[in-house]
Amino acid sequence: MSAPRAVLRIAGDSPGKRGEDRGRQAREGIRRAWSVYEELFATVAAAHGRTPDVHRLTLRTVEATRAWAPALVEEMEGVAEGAGVPFATVAALNARTEILAEAGAPRAGECSTLVDTAGPGPALGGQCWDWHEELAGAWHPQTVTGDLRSFAGITEHGILAKIGVNDAGVGVLFNILGHADDAATGVPVHLVARQVLGTAGSFAEAVGILTGAPVSASTVITVVTADRAASVELAPGGSAVVAPDERGRLVRTNHFLDPALAAGELRGRREPETYDRHRLLTARVADRPGPFDREALAGLLAAHREDGAEVCCHAPADGRLGSRWATLATVAVDPAARSLAVHAGGPCSAGPTTWTRLTPVS
Repeated sequence: MSAPRAVLRIAGDSPGKRGEDRGRQAREGIRRAWSVYEELFATVAAAHGRTPDVHRLTLRTVEATRAWAPALVEEMEGVAEGAGVPFATVAALNARTEILAEAGAPRAGECSTLVDTAGPGPALGGQCWDWHEELAGAWHPQTVTGDLRSFAGITEHGILAKIGVNDAGVGVLFNILGHADDAATGVPVHLVARQVLGTAGSFAEAVGILTGAPVSASTVITVVTADRAASVELAPGGSAVVAPDERGRLVRTNHFLDPALAAGELRGRREPETYDRHRLLTARVADRPGPFDREALAGLLAAHREDGAEVCCHAPADGRLGSRWATLATVAVDPAARSLAVHAGGPCSAGPTTWTRLTPVS
């Protein structure tokens, strides 16, 4: 059983100061994460006969971010200063999804998300966060204060945000998608999630930020508040808002559900197991009366290959970097309580005492 992770408590009354605080606290973690990502970018690109210029791609995403939300660039500059690493290193970590899209990365074993808004209680959301086993030590829980909204969640070392909930009760869950037009020219999707967590005071504000973000790599960010939820699918050519089903539930894996965006589907064509996970979870949710709690969400997500789809992902003992996927964390978001619970590892190993509960600092 994995031990709870240390929580980084990030603070600062300006973007630069928040970044410096993050950089100082995560200095060694950032260096270790970058050494893996640098190798991962090269390995994935070589497997597809590509040689992307990571520095050039990174600078393109920085310029797009500077035009959209310059404070995010200031915060990344602060991280670099605090950690004593080049700015391009921090910017590349935050743009890792976009760079991997240019490199041609397959995404087998990616995340699965469930949301229940059916009531009678408040909405609840949860997910498996799946990523490369070699980066199992490269993430941490966090609380962040000093922006318009304080927030709590999990992220990777050096990356400003990922999954979380803020003090207005706006939660975000995160699933990568793949579109034929994906590239590294727009605002990184992790920075878009950071903007929602740090500034959105309502469901409508969160959806507005997401649909207005000029992204260049695809993702779906599911917004959950106490009484509402929707998945916002983002792609280079546009966005779409996907509502819960007639029972108030949302199931997300790693393919588009909006018909127009699905015309450019890339991820599902390369790795159709995303459809298997979606079918399995949809059937499990249909058979399970609500409302869900944290333990129920973990139980629904604890599905393995022998169950029909690998939702809870375990890395093989062998294999090369880029092919060893694992569920690195299981997360449950309770927006009504302004709280998030994280278990380090897959849902099959979660228990009553393995969760770390986080709340945004007032």
